Amino acid sequence: MSVPIDAARKFDPARAGEYETQSRIALAGYDACHELSACMLAAALGSGGPAEILVAGAGGGAQEIVTAGPLEPGWRFTAVDPSAPMMELAVARLRETGLDGRTEIFLGTVDDLPADRRFDAATLIGVLHHLPGDDAKRAILRSLAARLKPGAPLILAGNRFAYASQPLLLAAWGQRWRMKGATPDEVEAKLSKILQGADPPHSEEAVADLLAETGFGPPTRFFSSLFWGAWLARRN
Repeated sequence: MSVPIDAARKFDPARAGEYETQSRIALAGYDACHELSACMLAAALGSGGPAEILVAGAGGGAQEIVTAGPLEPGWRFTAVDPSAPMMELAVARLRETGLDGRTEIFLGTVDDLPADRRFDAATLIGVLHHLPGDDAKRAILRSLAARLKPGAPLILAGNRFAYASQPLLLAAWGQRWRMKGATPDEVEAKLSKILQGADPPHSEEAVADLLAETGFGPPTRFFSSLFWGAWLARRN
């Protein structure tokens, strides 16, 4: 997960260390989402060839790269994240899996990349709902569009409802934590935190509008889990 500098401050070393475990509870189907993201990119690009993939939000377990790398040995990755603790975890995971030699590490934001860099594809997974307001969401999507070749696919994944607008999904999300051993007080604290701590697009239509406003074509949704959705859209 990667966010611009202001939002990235909340991913301190303590939170970074628990990120992978927490993410797999918060998102039922965490691994499936990443696997299908890799499959969708391979289907869009064609399998077996070389490609340069921009991974915006690689911090944590670098799961996008760890999953896609073995599927497509010809792909090379540029991992971008402004959080040093999160990037340290990503680098360690890439070394463990032998993918560090195919990955360029970039500590910073997408805007900090050279303006003339162009990629064959990009991913933005678990980022957009951490950006407050539509202007910030448009800004990162425009930055990605500016660094993609025409027709290049973007994998976008994240939460896509205002949490309070979906009380049944919110209650089921709390039950998911209870299923994984959280006490009633812990569940209540997590529900309070999610209601206060993020600003997702308020609908799937809002996601499509953000993409249309920032240089992308209509999205195809390929994964859904409670609040979460994942889409592929191509740069115009």
